[in-house]
Amino acid sequence: MNRIAIIPARGGSKRIHRKNIVDFEGKPMIAWTIEAALNSGCFDQVLVSTDDEQIAEASKAAGAAVPFLRLENADDHAPASQATISALKQAEAHWETRFTLVAQLMPNCPLREASNIQDAVRHFTTESLSFQISCFKFGWMNPWWAVQLSPDGSPGRMFLEAAEKRSQDLPPLYCPTGAIWLANRDNLLAADTFYGPDHRFFPMEWQAAVDIDDMEDLRMAKAVARMQDQGRA
Repeated sequence: MNRIAIIPARGGSKRIHRKNIVDFEGKPMIAWTIEAALNSGCFDQVLVSTDDEQIAEASKAAGAAVPFLRLENADDHAPASQATISALKQAEAHWETRFTLVAQLMPNCPLREASNIQDAVRHFTTESLSFQISCFKFGWMNPWWAVQLSPDGSPGRMFLEAAEKRSQDLPPLYCPTGAIWLANRDNLLAADTFYGPDHRFFPMEWQAAVDIDDMEDLRMAKAVARMQDQGRA
């Protein structure tokens, strides 16, 4: 298989200024994703798709290929999948090749490691899937107990059937994460999304799945990274 990992990283992040290259434990955040992809050994190309010259330079320094800047889907409203599909088409034209497996690795998931990518790709290929979305199991923040609050603070339960059950009697619920999305190239182009027909979820540990969108997420991710470092010491 001719495999490509695409890391979509636009320059106009709002909630954390210059998020994709903000310092994360001594390196630009995007460098962690690039290194994980390279160290996994799963891909023939590790491509960063960006509209930003500074992100491009940081990505090249970390070992990624950035042979072109993004031509479209670089605004706040463009889904990451659309940016990845555009980058795939640019990459195939640039390298004059046709990729068969496409991975989308979001740069705001710096705690995902090479072994997580290897596990995901192995499952995807062994099961002959068309689409695979990474996810993690909810833990202590049990969504079965979720409520909506009215202006006066009155709660409205989202899952009435769970109101009288113990947590251990409730089935687990899962949340998607941008850490590792995989697709067959032809199916991805046909569906125009990773959430294509018969897509499957693949669970991973929540620590590896952390998505960083705002400063609170960033502080939590740094705390998790330091705890993991202490555990390895």
